[in-house]
Amino acid sequence: MATPAVAEGVSAAAVTALRAVLRRAHQAAERSGRRPEAVRVVAVGKTKPVSLIRLLYDAGHRCFGENYVQEIVEKAPQLPSDIEWHYIGHLQSNKAKSLLASVPNLDMVQSVDNEKIANYLDKAVAGLGRKPLKVLVQVNTSGEESKSGINPSNCVELAKHVKHSCPNLIFSGLMTIGMRDYSSKPENFLALSKCREEVSKALDLPQEQFELSMGMSGDFEQAIEMGSTNVRIGSIIFGPREYPNRKQA
Repeated sequence: MATPAVAEGVSAAAVTALRAVLRRAHQAAERSGRRPEAVRVVAVGKTKPVSLIRLLYDAGHRCFGENYVQEIVEKAPQLPSDIEWHYIGHLQSNKAKSLLASVPNLDMVQSVDNEKIANYLDKAVAGLGRKPLKVLVQVNTSGEESKSGINPSNCVELAKHVKHSCPNLIFSGLMTIGMRDYSSKPENFLALSKCREEVSKALDLPQEQFELSMGMSGDFEQAIEMGSTNVRIGSIIFGPREYPNRKQA
């Protein structure tokens, strides 16, 4: 167990790190010719305690993300209701309803990668009587079998399914994770941008209407410079992950 002095040091470091990330994100947005507020920074608290997330909330941040259903359903009820939660991990269809029921302030699911999970989310939103849920289609731009995400060649069909067949979902754009080491090469970002072009054309809607969620701790500035509107930042804010000896879902 950390001593009070150590815990206070970790907390102060996290606030300082968050502010540094926000500054770097804003500068990258400006370099790409966009306003700083055009880029959302999702602080991902995977494996970190509620107390640390609360500290960042008290410092003014409102957008947080989680990778595991078990963690987000445990943490969200203990934190203020005006937090904008993003679920960014792989989602099993049998977890969709519990996720939505337990986190009424869930703003977005960024990891829809097949019609089945889209349909389950759509049905769950309707059954709970909650407002329509924003979703992103996750695209596997690296071609790695270990990564979730739909093949780029199929992203248009999935986007059309969400847009036209899931009235309780709001198709909001595309997401990619990147390479095995969770960093991305320019071609990963270019691949997702190309997918957005194709989806925009198929849906006859302007590209600017759709988000690009790409960029993590190791590559978020490059991602923003290449058009990302949403970056998912964990370890450089919160520190190294602390995985417990239990299975997450």
